[in-house]
Amino acid sequence: MNGLLFAICQVCLIILALIFLLRKVKQPYIVAYMLAGVLLGPHLSGVIVNVKETEAIGEVGILLLMFFLGMEIDVPDNKSRLARPVTMQLIKIILSVLFAFLAGILLNWSLVPVIITAMLFIFNSTAVVTEYLRKNGELSAPLGQTILNMLVFQDVLLAPAIMMLHFLGNGTARFGRLVLPLVISVLVLLLFRYMRNRGRFRLPRFLNTMHHDHDLQVFTGLFICIGFGVVAELAGMSSALGSFLAGIIIGKMKDFSWLEQSLLPFKVFFTALFFLSVGLRLDVSYITAHYGTVLTATLLVLTSNCILSAFAFRALQYQWKESFYGGALLSQTGELGILVLSVAYKSGIIDYGFFKLGIAITALSLLISTLWISLFRSFFGAPLLRKQPQAG
Repeated sequence: MNGLLFAICQVCLIILALIFLLRKVKQPYIVAYMLAGVLLGPHLSGVIVNVKETEAIGEVGILLLMFFLGMEIDVPDNKSRLARPVTMQLIKIILSVLFAFLAGILLNWSLVPVIITAMLFIFNSTAVVTEYLRKNGELSAPLGQTILNMLVFQDVLLAPAIMMLHFLGNGTARFGRLVLPLVISVLVLLLFRYMRNRGRFRLPRFLNTMHHDHDLQVFTGLFICIGFGVVAELAGMSSALGSFLAGIIIGKMKDFSWLEQSLLPFKVFFTALFFLSVGLRLDVSYITAHYGTVLTATLLVLTSNCILSAFAFRALQYQWKESFYGGALLSQTGELGILVLSVAYKSGIIDYGFFKLGIAITALSLLISTLWISLFRSFFGAPLLRKQPQAG
């Protein structure tokens, strides 16, 4: 027990020190959490050695983060508002696949590494991007909403991506695992339209007692958030998407207005654990031994993904500075990329070397992505605050 308390105390102290430091340079706190993971991980100080347990607990942070995000946003329910993010994401997918094939030709890769590379480019970090936009007050801006909807669409694409990996691994895939997420997505859109037309909902009278019972509020909120995540996972979708959908539905219920205040401390704690686990994934000894390859590949990923995403924005008539700022926001490989690499490695379609390199690049891109985004933001100003995208 003394060892556990000492480790927790060290984690809190390091995070506090990094937060005070990062506040001076106006960086989001997620950078402090990731740096703390690097400093406290098994490859440096060794304060935290059981990385897998921390990662598993930290996944709850993503569920809560997406749940709160769903409560705050206004998801589009008509074709005109859905068309832009879907079209831009499809353009980004096409460009990512073409870039991966070009890289495969230059590096003499087989088909499988090309497919994995394309997937890593397609899946960005919902957690990093949304937290950055929230900290800068840009989440509700038109371009911010477009980026958010692109990220949600990426989460929907996880099911067919995982099915493809299983097929490459053993030559079989269940058609239902692809159809079921699509059916659920359609049903959710119909539910959103119904809820929007009806306005806010009220709870049954027997549940009104929750207004005066904090313990009941906490466990009800956690059950709803995590329960939707479990259902989405069983349906072949990402658990984060399930929690996001739960947040949208709860956000429409007036009697759940207490939920945000009740769950906020849990959200802060578990979100910090998730980003701490990202830092723990950074194998410093591996990066030191292969620093040239890892750093070059990470910068190449950030630069090329930024440019590809910027062209996707520009294709939809955003100004160039808005396009490159949006591209910077979508430049990193995300937490779903780590899942893709893990499934590919367990399926035997990539070797340990490719897996280790992919994890290092993904974790490093997550760590420095906020600095990368801030660089573009300082250069282009705050283009997301613009009311309407304009050609120019």
